[in-house]
Amino acid sequence: MNSPADKAQRELTRRGFLRVSGLTVAAAGAGFVARGTATAQSSFGGTFGSSAGSSFGAPLLPKRPVISHGVASGEMTNSGAVIWTRADRPARMVVEAATNGRFKNAKTFRAPVPLTPATDGTGRVRLSGFPAGRDIHYRVFLEDMYTGMRSAPVAGTFRTVPVTARDIRFLWSGDVAGQGYGINPKIGGMVGWATMAKRNPHFFLHSGDVVYADGPIEEKVTLEDGRVWHNLVSEETSKVAETLKEFRGRYAYNLRDEHYRNFNAHVPQLVQWDDHETTNNWYPGEILTDDKYMEKRVDVLSARSIRAFHEWQPVDTKTAVDGRIYRKVSYGPLLEVFILDMRSYKDENTKHTKDNKEAGWILGDKQRQWLIDGVKKSKATWKIIANDLPIGIVVPDGETAQEGVSSGTPGKPVGREQEIATVLSAIKNVKNVVWLTADVHYCAAHEYHPDRAAFQDFSPFWEFVSGPLNAGAFGPNKMDSTFGPEVVFSHTPDQPNRSPLDDYQHFGEVDIDGQSRELTVRLISTRGQVLYTKTLPAKC
Repeated sequence: MNSPADKAQRELTRRGFLRVSGLTVAAAGAGFVARGTATAQSSFGGTFGSSAGSSFGAPLLPKRPVISHGVASGEMTNSGAVIWTRADRPARMVVEAATNGRFKNAKTFRAPVPLTPATDGTGRVRLSGFPAGRDIHYRVFLEDMYTGMRSAPVAGTFRTVPVTARDIRFLWSGDVAGQGYGINPKIGGMVGWATMAKRNPHFFLHSGDVVYADGPIEEKVTLEDGRVWHNLVSEETSKVAETLKEFRGRYAYNLRDEHYRNFNAHVPQLVQWDDHETTNNWYPGEILTDDKYMEKRVDVLSARSIRAFHEWQPVDTKTAVDGRIYRKVSYGPLLEVFILDMRSYKDENTKHTKDNKEAGWILGDKQRQWLIDGVKKSKATWKIIANDLPIGIVVPDGETAQEGVSSGTPGKPVGREQEIATVLSAIKNVKNVVWLTADVHYCAAHEYHPDRAAFQDFSPFWEFVSGPLNAGAFGPNKMDSTFGPEVVFSHTPDQPNRSPLDDYQHFGEVDIDGQSRELTVRLISTRGQVLYTKTLPAKC
């Protein structure tokens, strides 16, 4: 069966190519000049560019293809990683990679399918065959599908997964371009990405809200104290995302930031999603009542959202259990990361009120059992569970419903808490389990202990919260005592929705010592201030 990419490739005939380049066949034959980029942008959904000269009166000189939004890597293994890029026109993706920056004895890889409008010009290729635990240098080229001309290269690096116990450093955070706070050129853009890059992590765990598809970005936002936040703007971010083009445009917008692109080129990523990739607090089957939406069916919106997510992130659907989000990534003998999807399989938020006594779910039967089995079977010293919704933080959805795990009331587990109680009980004999999350737009350290809990059939564990990276700052939220959390630390603003002009943007850092195997967590502001540190010894 022919794929959409195959179909799109067949449709892009020479006549079609000339048309999208801004030329008619007759004009090309007569040596006339290109008509500019307007036609190209229209034909390719607004983001592909022209491949011919556009200056009035200039001769017809085909231009090289352009890598429009940088490069990125992710889904690392002990022999390679996935490399991502985007082309400004139909092109083939070529990657050269080596263990040295001179590209001596480089290996060449080609993407299995061309980059075409069927995937918004995005594409990826998996590299393999490299030694474990090594820095790999790569450079990406595009070859124009019709002229064969090559783009200028864009270079990047990543580190393969070690097979022996070595020092590991990774970062995590979430929440980018939320509450209308986009790329502010007046302060140098999204500076948090530059701060994180300076920490030289081996990889980055993006904990969700990679984009805010439900939040329009306006040119100016006037703050309560009279200051003005300035934004770069685009057509696709001027309203809530409903069409596939608008969802794609959200990812394209964020990658206009040079710090983000540079970070992508040098730090491989493990990416999960949460709600704002689609719309705030969504759940399957929901019908929206918000007047900003013409398309009210969340299932339609989430299908477009997940397609744009997979097109624009360095992810590999083959590594996900069901081709969507949740998956396990092994990172040598010291670390395994279990990336959850607490969005696609949850039940209705409206079921979870203070009066609810029925069982609920946020993982679903298949994912819940996958998580239990994976954690219990793991041979890694540290088991990191990346939960895109926190466990004990109360996250309301409106006045009565609950968005997250917590029921919002103390006492024995009810609703979705019953499912998490099942997980905690099943893995209580597994040592060195740590939960990492974002979502609530502040950073915190929570210690859960059965001695303080209404439900006691579990072992003590830590949950660390980070974010936002470039969004409004909130908190602190109320805590639910069902699993006995203690708020050991939190860093929150004095009023809600504080802008990134203030120092309430955060990321988390995890160091695992290759010799002692102890794990250290730091909560850090995007201006580089270490706010909190906790070291956990590895239990044997």
